[in-house]
Amino acid sequence: MKLWYFSLHEFIPEIGFEFSFLSGPDEEHKYMHLCKIVEVIPEKKLAYAWIYEGFEGDSLVTFELFEEGNSTKLKLKHEGLESFPSNNPDFSAESFAEGWTWIIETSLKEYLDKQTVI
Repeated sequence: MKLWYFSLHEFIPEIGFEFSFLSGPDEEHKYMHLCKIVEVIPEKKLAYAWIYEGFEGDSLVTFELFEEGNSTKLKLKHEGLESFPSNNPDFSAESFAEGWTWIIETSLKEYLDKQTVI
């Protein structure tokens, strides 16, 4: 995840591991994301709690992988968005959808395209 997700100082896929990153839609709107891994099934599932420093709200992000023939399907779920401040457009469902779409369809895709298949 350090290679395609956000600028993470360290990432260890273990229950209880905490990580954070600073990100936002532009230079003027950056938020400290505080995350804690709550579930790991190697090569199948990763889930972590996600909150913002200084803001109300608590959410859960889950990545799940499923074999589909010679391919792998990724299912991403981000629950609890309604718990974030509704008066901040950066916390809207549309904003999250835009961010996740870029992460999965651009950043992760570019990373995977560079990998050598053995």
